[in-house]
Amino acid sequence: MIKPVADRDSAEWWERVSRHEFVIQACDGCGTLRFPARAYCHRCRGREWHWQPVSPTGHVLSWIVTHQPFLPDTRTPYTVVMITLADAPDCVMVGNWESHEEPVAGRPVQASYTYVDEGLSLIGWRPL
Repeated sequence: MIKPVADRDSAEWWERVSRHEFVIQACDGCGTLRFPARAYCHRCRGREWHWQPVSPTGHVLSWIVTHQPFLPDTRTPYTVVMITLADAPDCVMVGNWESHEEPVAGRPVQASYTYVDEGLSLIGWRPL
């Protein structure tokens, strides 16, 4: 399995996900919620921010079903969904679809956590 590589902006987010905390960044200057993590606010250019807990729910925006195994031992087909967050509709998260049902645009979803190892959990999505 290829694991995500944490960078300067996302390292703490990955640590929180491994503890099953669902957070995104909130700008201390203008209050803008943002994901993915980055060093400055795209609205006010502020560099001060904090981690804001938000509801681990949202709605299906789009999805793709992958039939091509890009890595050895990858089980296909698998579905990856784009989710708009309920508490931050301008923020979009991507993750595995964890249901046998087909995704449907606008469908309400709940985040789930998949344990990978001691320091890594991944966020996936399932229907509410």
